[in-house]
Amino acid sequence: MIELDGRKYEGGGSLLRTGLSLSAVSGVPFKINNIRGNRSNPGLRPQHLNAVKAVAELCNANISDLKVGSNVLTFEPRKIESKIINIDVGTAGSTTLILQSILPAAIYSKKNVEIYITGGTNNKMAPPIDNFFLVFFPLLNKFGVKIDCELRRRGYYPKGGGKIFARVLPTNITKIDLTEKGELIEIEGIVNASEELKKPLVAEREIESATKNLKKLNIPINIKKEYGKTSSIGNSISLCAKFENTIIGADSFGKRGKSSEEVGKECAKILLHRINQNGCVDTNMTDQLIPYIAIWGGKIKTHEISMHTKTNMWVAEKLLNVEFDVEDNVIECKKPFKN
Repeated sequence: MIELDGRKYEGGGSLLRTGLSLSAVSGVPFKINNIRGNRSNPGLRPQHLNAVKAVAELCNANISDLKVGSNVLTFEPRKIESKIINIDVGTAGSTTLILQSILPAAIYSKKNVEIYITGGTNNKMAPPIDNFFLVFFPLLNKFGVKIDCELRRRGYYPKGGGKIFARVLPTNITKIDLTEKGELIEIEGIVNASEELKKPLVAEREIESATKNLKKLNIPINIKKEYGKTSSIGNSISLCAKFENTIIGADSFGKRGKSSEEVGKECAKILLHRINQNGCVDTNMTDQLIPYIAIWGGKIKTHEISMHTKTNMWVAEKLLNVEFDVEDNVIECKKPFKN
């Protein structure tokens, strides 16, 4: 059994989630101590506990010490099976981070896996579901991953109540190679807001502000707006720059006292900064792709090796017995788990 120290590198939930994914795929059991040891409120939170439950159900794992607040966990995976998985976080805990934990193992199933998750869909401390639709899923699709995902209701902090559904289909993945951007083609985006924000034109103002700051690119800009019923009031914007060979994203979130114009401008500025960097994927997407190149091989070029990325590489090396080569911000796994 592999032992992981939950204080290593980033020392948060990413270490646990990546461990769950790769343990399920490899069949290698692990024990994690000091769960989220670098956080001010260490130990399992409801979101992390539900990620454990979801992956454990998919691979029929034996688990111990599964309770909110626990700082130690043992996870012993068995065979991955096609299942219908239902998870209700019970809070605004991120649905996307739970889905992120399940996906690598679900791809290994010989039949479809269906996943229903209730919780937060647009959280400041996690990838919003719109980023998955605009960036994450399209990038995975380039390499053979087949995911049908639906947003059925948005969930903002603090009540959550958002609902997503995903169907993962059996697939053969080719090596990921994201080292050349190619030409910038267009900007796409989604602005979402609770229906209570429709009268003050929150979405329209965010779109106008973002578009104003992106016009200098002289390319098509297509930003959609969505208003809907939600348990808590909220709003956010997600943008992506579509290149010939890759996609780079950015997100910004509304809050009380922050104008719609500020939200739109902030997201546009983040995206412009990332466009002007040398990387082919943004910093946040880099760490999300590490499990996929560890399992199936390939390489990605980023503009920054973040602590989350270092964490995920370390966990992959521990559980899959692979090695990463990093040179000039190009991350490559030459001998992946699945040869």
